[in-house]
Amino acid sequence: MAAVEGVDDVGRTTEEEPVCEKRERGEDTETLTPWEQHASIISIPRFDYKAPSSLLHHSHSGFLVTCNIKREKSATKEVMSILGKYVGSMHGEKAESCDMNVASKKQKLCAQEIEEGNQVLQKAGENPNVEDLKLAKESINEEHNNSLMSLVKLTKSGLLLFTFPVENSPDTTNIVSQVFQSMESGALKAPIWCHRIFPVQATCGLTEKELRETVSKLVQRFVDDKHNTLSNPVKFAAGYQRRGVEETKGKIQKEASEVLDECPLLDRSKCFETVAAGVKDIVPDSVVDLKSPELCVLVELLPLSRIPSGSFVAAVSVLPHRLVSTKPKLCIKPLVPETKHKK
Repeated sequence: MAAVEGVDDVGRTTEEEPVCEKRERGEDTETLTPWEQHASIISIPRFDYKAPSSLLHHSHSGFLVTCNIKREKSATKEVMSILGKYVGSMHGEKAESCDMNVASKKQKLCAQEIEEGNQVLQKAGENPNVEDLKLAKESINEEHNNSLMSLVKLTKSGLLLFTFPVENSPDTTNIVSQVFQSMESGALKAPIWCHRIFPVQATCGLTEKELRETVSKLVQRFVDDKHNTLSNPVKFAAGYQRRGVEETKGKIQKEASEVLDECPLLDRSKCFETVAAGVKDIVPDSVVDLKSPELCVLVELLPLSRIPSGSFVAAVSVLPHRLVSTKPKLCIKPLVPETKHKK
């Protein structure tokens, strides 16, 4: 970008430095919008338009994030910055796909640029700032880790969905647990735009057979985990979010009732019956306890874009009580505790 000419106080012609160059040096940040401030830290990914089709045919793990409406871009950058600190350490990075190879090459190139810049400073007799180099390397690692996730386009505002490739499924629950621990210890600042991060353990078609099998598989995994202590009988609860369907306006309500004939599990009671059956397939003597469940089954209907009409995909997770809120309804805990008295 060419520099802009101007005139100084004594009438001499001057060249004004482009704004973008000032931003690269960290100047002029006070006038930047939240979106521009995030842009100087991490780049926003493009939607993976192949992801919805893959979700119809394969189970994926990932993260479902709720955020401020009309702040989806800022929230995307914010949550990527948060998750990027933990994904790499929990992820078995087997970069076999083309996208992963490209991300790996980008990481090497960026690391090479930092090293070359370091050498130039040393030759010039300047000592590079160790803290700056450390932050730069951390930024590269976060960008690389986030490149392993696909951003899926949704039809509902205030919602973000990230998925991992089928062959690479990290422990998303453990990652979210680490996020909460870091926030409690003060190592991680409270987010501004993101409200909740739901760790998606698996996805499935919203049919009785698929949902029951998915719940049973995840409950078995929960029971086998030695970190989870269960009483006898096991107490469990189920939560169901039907985002985009639970509208109160007459027209949409009518459409939802028509869709109900195509997908019976859109009915809450029918969904809960199927979830309970999946739990009891693994733990026959389990009982429902909505106040203090040891095992929480959360089902989230995903409002996916670009999928055939009449197709429905759900995200499913079986979580310990410490990660969920039971009031006013069963759901993942908010990242920032909600105030009791709202103004």
